[in-house]
Amino acid sequence: MKIGELAQVAQCTVETVRYYEKEGLLSAPARTSGNFRIYSAAHVERLRFIRNCRALDMSHGEIRTLLALADQPAEDCGAINDVFDQHIAHVDERLRELAQLKLQLDALRTTCQSRQAVDACGILHGLAAMDADARHERHTHLG
Repeated sequence: MKIGELAQVAQCTVETVRYYEKEGLLSAPARTSGNFRIYSAAHVERLRFIRNCRALDMSHGEIRTLLALADQPAEDCGAINDVFDQHIAHVDERLRELAQLKLQLDALRTTCQSRQAVDACGILHGLAAMDADARHERHTHLG
């Protein structure tokens, strides 16, 4: 199948297919004598796998690791569990950060309960007075 057909079957764009090829997540396909890419069912399966991993917010590094492990079907799946355990830890950390962010937003929102002139808005005053250094560092495993 051609690149447009692969994109349609995998429910993504041609640009996405090319991007994953460029990133080395999707292997380069064979080419016709006219230099058109020809994809196989294996490409469809791998592209769906990649897209499912991305839907779980996995990084390209995590996906590369999982793909490499998937290419060794006789090995045990302990390393796959390790990748997932690390990813779950990243999600847990992000949830803690988002909870802290919500507290900050709620605190700012309570400073402006009524309709008043913009120059008297407690939210705007709070934003202007915030110490940028007090902002919590965001942790992410994505590049």
